Amino acid sequence: MNIKRKPKKKLTNTKKSSSTVSFANELLWAIIGLLLTIFSTFVEAFVTNMPWTWTEQGVNSMPLGVTFQVGAVLLTGCMGGKNAGFLAQVAYVFLGLFWYPVFAQGGGLQYWEQPSFGYILGFMPGAWLCGWLAFHRRTKLEVLGISAAAGLLIIHGCGLIYLLGLWFLNPSELPSDNLFDLIINYSVEPIPGQLVVVCVVAVIAFILRHILFY
Repeated sequence: MNIKRKPKKKLTNTKKSSSTVSFANELLWAIIGLLLTIFSTFVEAFVTNMPWTWTEQGVNSMPLGVTFQVGAVLLTGCMGGKNAGFLAQVAYVFLGLFWYPVFAQGGGLQYWEQPSFGYILGFMPGAWLCGWLAFHRRTKLEVLGISAAAGLLIIHGCGLIYLLGLWFLNPSELPSDNLFDLIINYSVEPIPGQLVVVCVVAVIAFILRHILFY
């Protein structure tokens, strides 16, 4: 008589492949992200020469032609997740439109006429996507870098769509009637400096998340 043996169940690794962030951390990073976005709006981004040359050449700073604002937006997503990143930027836009001149050129409801406003609106979906990708898988430097780069891509996509809309609807209020010149000024020229900032954000987020164990 043949007795059929039940096949052994294969052991599966049930450990999650993604990190999680608590509600307290989300709230904390939403507040930190709002403050970082406000203050970094007026701080020019720069890099220094390599540390091993400091003793011979001293510390020399090299401006990147952009501010740290986009870096603050993406760092919030990398550290606090999608909810913290999104809420921080909703608060930033709300403050700029209704309360304080926290945007680069001031604030107020009339700010929608600024060609850069579309990029500010892009902070919200950009931070959300960055935060979602950053916590979708385990904390790795390349994952954080891709997350920040994806967020930057969304910011520029929203900015270009808004810029195109303004050019069609209200071209007289724009600093130039040449759409190509506007795209060069607001998207093409800032990209190299912002990509450097993306790399810095990925490194900082990688270090901080390992220090904070999440």
